[in-house]
Amino acid sequence: MTIPTVDLKAQYESIKEEIQAAIDGVLESSQFILGPEVKAFEEEMAGYCNTKHAVGVASGTDALHLALRACGIKQGDEVITTPFTFVATAEVIKHCGATPVFADIDKQTCNIDPAGIEAALSPRTKAIIPVHLYGQPSDMDEIMAIARKHNLKVIEDCAQAFGAEYKGKKIGSIGDVGCLSFFPSKNLGAYGDGGMIVTNNSDIADKARVLRVHGAEKSYHYVLNGFNSRLDAIQAAILRVKLRYLDRWVEMRGENAALYTELIGNINGIEPPYIKDGNKSSHNYYTVCLNDARIDKDKLRNHLNSKGIKTMVYYPLSLHLQETYSNLGYRKGDFPVSEWVQDRVVSLPMYPELSEEQIREVASEIDIFVKSVH
Repeated sequence: MTIPTVDLKAQYESIKEEIQAAIDGVLESSQFILGPEVKAFEEEMAGYCNTKHAVGVASGTDALHLALRACGIKQGDEVITTPFTFVATAEVIKHCGATPVFADIDKQTCNIDPAGIEAALSPRTKAIIPVHLYGQPSDMDEIMAIARKHNLKVIEDCAQAFGAEYKGKKIGSIGDVGCLSFFPSKNLGAYGDGGMIVTNNSDIADKARVLRVHGAEKSYHYVLNGFNSRLDAIQAAILRVKLRYLDRWVEMRGENAALYTELIGNINGIEPPYIKDGNKSSHNYYTVCLNDARIDKDKLRNHLNSKGIKTMVYYPLSLHLQETYSNLGYRKGDFPVSEWVQDRVVSLPMYPELSEEQIREVASEIDIFVKSVH
């Protein structure tokens, strides 16, 4: 059977009529940029995230960029983040004229190691961007303690973690700012690009609202050098429908992850995702680690692909080894855990509609391959 890494059509079919009605409502209103649908969605998102403010923007990348700008990050500043993440996390730092400073990750969670943050601090450090990778919350108590001690801003990259919780707190509500992505494959995915900034800080929210409309405080009166980064009304209407189903979809992902772990947990050399006690993962991805050198990542993926099972690798090359960041002076070996993990992670099919039969098929084929190399 063919098992994709994500099946967006299955989700669409389950809510097709509601989605079409929402789109038709926007078309009838003829208000396509910001407007009442975006405002209503922002209010609903702020309520879900337990924050005072939510500001819709054009993408998850823009959410990070505008959040940094709203936090005052500028030329000459340094921002500490992880090298094991999507490039957007670091590129937005450079877009502010600041310098990304990397800190190694924890081998179990694949998230930034707070001890590495401490070691990376300098007088120019102004902020930290923890990434809640794969939907697993970062160690926010330790990160917030470091930030408060050194008067740093914390911008949570929640692109893969919407719906996750850290010790009972919604991801995105713990730092100074939370940044969300509505890329189609996310837990709450639009039918195009979209993003959101959530915060309890009114000054940051106000600056973000100004920045997203070319720096205008009111029409044609510009107080900042801003951007064109507005959430489309059609996407907001679609996301309002989906938000009503989000908790159930996250629950279904959790059930799928539990079955995967039950089936894969006893396969030698395959390490299931680690979730710290007290945390709730959003399970945006189900990523296993190959901790036996005999299990070749590419050969495993090729075997699964030959059976119609699609996989992904997030991420095959850490950012400090990427050409675009070569001027930062990092070398191979600087972040050994990130480099170790990049060669050993494989993300298996994961979406709410994934069936038990499909999960058992994936686990069975992994077991067959591992036994063939042991």
